[in-house]
Amino acid sequence: MALFADLPATLQFEFLEPYAKFLIQMPLQDTFSPEGNVFIAGVIVYIQAILFNRVVNNHGLLNKSGFLPALLFITSASLFMPFMILSPTLICNFLLIWIMDKFLKIGKSQNAVMVMFDIGMIIAIGTLIYFPFIVMLTMLWFSLLLYRSFNWREWISGLVGFLIIFFFVAVYYYWNDHLLVFYKIWVPLANKFPSTFKINYNDYLVLIPVLLIMVLAALQLRENFFRSFISTRKAFQMLFIMFIICIIGFYTKPDFRLYHFLLCVPPGSVMLAYYFSNAKKRWFYESLFLAFVFAIQYFLFV
Repeated sequence: MALFADLPATLQFEFLEPYAKFLIQMPLQDTFSPEGNVFIAGVIVYIQAILFNRVVNNHGLLNKSGFLPALLFITSASLFMPFMILSPTLICNFLLIWIMDKFLKIGKSQNAVMVMFDIGMIIAIGTLIYFPFIVMLTMLWFSLLLYRSFNWREWISGLVGFLIIFFFVAVYYYWNDHLLVFYKIWVPLANKFPSTFKINYNDYLVLIPVLLIMVLAALQLRENFFRSFISTRKAFQMLFIMFIICIIGFYTKPDFRLYHFLLCVPPGSVMLAYYFSNAKKRWFYESLFLAFVFAIQYFLFV
């Protein structure tokens, strides 16, 4: 509602990174009107919430099945204005939910080579859409450390899957005498992590309820940690690592925008849903959720 109340004159949709546009021509920048842009983004978030909800329920991450994960996903995806328009990270969240599902399966697989290979290819596709998605490569090895005993084939299969996609990209660049441009794709990986940040704290006051719920979720997880199934413990450890990696991935794009942190919504929403599914005092957790929603609406309109 806040976006429709004050729509900008134009909203551009950058679907692919510049190096991928050379390979795939999809001129979508000015395809949608501002109204259409926001509406389609809302539909995408709704579809993602249903898919995300199914993944959480299928893997039994919460005490009981329901639509609580979808509710927290949609609420978290409404935190900031840039979250609610078409963006590359919004598209990448489809891939991130898919990756989450596959990571949660590797502990149950007898052989994870093919699963890791598939994940590597998915990460490569995500990197073509939004370069910081490449940091998800580190999740390949973190997940294997959590779920599997050492098998060198599993450790390299994900990287092979990633490299196969970019091998074909490199061949295309070579055929078109642009191999130097292909080399420049990887330059942002050498960026130094910023030591200082310019932050307008008033823009991020809406995160106070989120941080409070995350702290309560962490306390709840600690209390139930050794009473949970081993698979559930490992799943939450994996999701927490994914959440941190999604945050720090911004350094790979010097001109990153706020919508980068939309990647944190899937793993973060599981943590939020865990608290609300385990909270005991109904008056407190319902009041906390209402405060969360009102804070979002207030800072969107103000």
